Amino acid sequence: MKIGGVTVTAPVEEILVLPRGNQSLVFRAKALPDMEEFDALSPVPQPPGKRTKDGWVPEPNDPAYRTIFDQYVKRRTAYMVIRTLEPSQIEWETVDINNPKTWINWESDLRKAGMTDVELNHVVKLVTEANLLNEARLVQARELFLLGQALVAAESSGHQTEPATTQSGEPATASA
Repeated sequence: MKIGGVTVTAPVEEILVLPRGNQSLVFRAKALPDMEEFDALSPVPQPPGKRTKDGWVPEPNDPAYRTIFDQYVKRRTAYMVIRTLEPSQIEWETVDINNPKTWINWESDLRKAGMTDVELNHVVKLVTEANLLNEARLVQARELFLLGQALVAAESSGHQTEPATTQSGEPATASA
């Protein structure tokens, strides 16, 4: 598929490099195209409810449901972290992508490996940036586009502006 002559491609990888003495830990993050796999492995929990004369009435504030829903949100975030960081080729200790119950272990695995809170914050920021289209990125893309348009216009051998008059002396934009 093309948009304006440009082939649509996957987003580029974001990179985070953390120093470790003479070596570096390199985290690569690539945006998730969708959450279909997550939805199949971990469906949204439905709140309990009760049947009334008006029909079924869900009770989303039920304490047991809130606990289950909070775990769902943590699994969703964990899945996003794990899948976004796949290009990093992390060998997880306790995380198994096929087992949703283990996904929330991503943070403890990295902590046990010796990462600090500050480093973990940078990893989370990397994952967020890889999956986020923020205003700064839009501005940068727009500036690059406009710069490209200006370069194309500068290479043109034609007039860059409309002449004020034509050879007959009439204004070029005057209408009859």
